[in-house]
Amino acid sequence: MKETSSNNGNKIPKTLMFYYGIAILVILFFNLVIMPKILSYRVQTTTYFDFMNSVESGDVKEVYISDTEINYMKEIDGQPFYFKTGIVDNPQLPQILQEKGINYTAEIPEKPNILLSLFLTYGVPILIFAFIGRQIRKNMANKLGASGLRIRGQGVAKIYKPDEDKKTFDDVAGQEEAKESLQEIIDYLNNPEKYKKIGAKCPKGVLLVGPPGTGKTLMAKALAGEADVPFFSISGSEFVEMFVGRGAAKVRELFDQASEHAPCIVFIDEIDTIGKRRDSQLSTNDEREQTLNQLLTEMDGFEGNKGVIILAATNRPEVLDPALLRPGRFDRQVRLELPDLKGREAILNVHLKKVQLKEDIDVNLIARMTAGASGAQLANIVNEAALRAIRMGKSHVSTSDLAEAVETVIAGTEKKNAILSEEEKRIVAYHEIGHALVAAKQSGSAPVQKITIVPRTSGALGFTMQVEENEKSLYSKKDAYQKLEVLCGGRAAEELVFDIVTTGAANDIERATELARNMVTRYGMSDNFGMMALQTGGNTYLGEPGRSTCSPETARLVDEEIRDIIAKAHKNATDILKENREKMDELAEYLIEKETITGKEFMEILEGETA
Repeated sequence: MKETSSNNGNKIPKTLMFYYGIAILVILFFNLVIMPKILSYRVQTTTYFDFMNSVESGDVKEVYISDTEINYMKEIDGQPFYFKTGIVDNPQLPQILQEKGINYTAEIPEKPNILLSLFLTYGVPILIFAFIGRQIRKNMANKLGASGLRIRGQGVAKIYKPDEDKKTFDDVAGQEEAKESLQEIIDYLNNPEKYKKIGAKCPKGVLLVGPPGTGKTLMAKALAGEADVPFFSISGSEFVEMFVGRGAAKVRELFDQASEHAPCIVFIDEIDTIGKRRDSQLSTNDEREQTLNQLLTEMDGFEGNKGVIILAATNRPEVLDPALLRPGRFDRQVRLELPDLKGREAILNVHLKKVQLKEDIDVNLIARMTAGASGAQLANIVNEAALRAIRMGKSHVSTSDLAEAVETVIAGTEKKNAILSEEEKRIVAYHEIGHALVAAKQSGSAPVQKITIVPRTSGALGFTMQVEENEKSLYSKKDAYQKLEVLCGGRAAEELVFDIVTTGAANDIERATELARNMVTRYGMSDNFGMMALQTGGNTYLGEPGRSTCSPETARLVDEEIRDIIAKAHKNATDILKENREKMDELAEYLIEKETITGKEFMEILEGETA
């Protein structure tokens, strides 16, 4: 396989080589110039005649004779001074020194080891500097993105072999349409000759689109498991580097890595990180754009018959560059939406297999309680239920544990130590009964499942839970108005009973305003504007709000329309509570006493005779 330029990014930087050179020059100068002066500045050179005179006078105390010179020490005014002189052929010198009682030693000449000397003098310092440089490079790599200085051959993506952590479509529930769309990919990877024979080509790239937590990564792993091929996984953020050109080099390395393991599946998660739409007015040529251009180039030059399928996932498809989505690149989109009622039941059953259960688990009830939940949230609910069972000293998970787990995920855990005054408790009780009573008196509204005034860690002082008997996909104008009335029921009860308004309705007001705005600007449920789109839809996957498309004057009229709609719903809720004031008082007193009541208890009191 030919070598690519990706190898350039792995060479030692020129700056680091420059510092290595400077370090070597410093070592040489130190050894050749500085060290000799340091070692010799205190030793004075004298003549052999002066040496012998000092010996005769008895000033010399120690003598060291080497093969090249004589070193001796003598005391002057009680202080030691060191001298050296040259060697003279004098056989009498040892005898003279002995007679004068002078200690002396002589060196046994040995042939020096040149290689060892060079190694100790130069090699050791160089190795030390090389080690320091290596640690610096390693530290830089960790700080600059973990793989910014990766050595070629290690790979840029995490690889899963077919026998490692294998996932199949059995592990993915609630996404039957998506699995059906991907069956063709599996068949191609297993039987490529069938497609070559007829002249068909498998899609080069498949884009998985959906909200967070719907199982896009799991679906990609399951696809690889079904096809029994290696699975490469990398996040889009891992291509983003501080060093210019490293992102593009990583793209080349990824495709080289995939080619070596074909057939295989390459999965790029959060591709919107590098695949954002390029500015049509200004070419920035920044690192992200270079990385995107390299990805486009590699996909164009990649032969589809090699058996390499490129999968990518995003929850922001609207920001992707159109060049990524054209035929020949990511030419197929598979959407993974939030599961419906049947899908939630299937997902819950998959995760419930992993825990100890009682036989009376009502999975349908939990599925109805979790409308709008993703697969990841459902998995978290099952885990929370198991943790609750352990805290309660149980050996099995029951329906009540699952129901409590749903409430924990929605509203947070109970604040058992929270202290409310009696007045605050009464206000909260009437507030929640106001919601429940308005809902119960409507036709077709979701039944009340539970009412509580136990504060939660989310900040809620209480909540009312409604659970639909049958999940709806379409909502009428009547349904929207009824929901508004339920949202207004809490504030209406506070005003009716206590003649006050509190901060407890803050969340209700936000939700009511958002719903009323959508009725006017998006759903065409306004009497004044009719079927007129006054707002663009934001990213529904991430819950982003849309942008207004109307003039300031129209926007003012829209605000007035929203206010009128909410005011009408608030009046209707107040009228319902006035007509059922006695039942509201009875229910509120019962809730104050019990703090938490079930929907069944609520309806028994509501439908019974007033005590």
